[in-house]
Amino acid sequence: MQKQLTAIIEREADGYVSFCPELDIASQGDTIEGARENLREALELFFEMASASEIQTRLHEEVYVTRVEIAIG
Repeated sequence: MQKQLTAIIEREADGYVSFCPELDIASQGDTIEGARENLREALELFFEMASASEIQTRLHEEVYVTRVEIAIG
């Protein structure tokens, strides 16, 4: 079975941090692709090890990533 989840990746110091908001799971890597791959592995491990009830409790089916405009100064 395949499932698509959100990956948010941002630069942090010397590398990149990746985050999946649907499950509140994060990882990191030296490159964008490395951070993405490490997050994918962390998510797969979570689904292998977690009970069905833990998955249901943590999984947020609706996540919206958007931008907001604000006034500064």
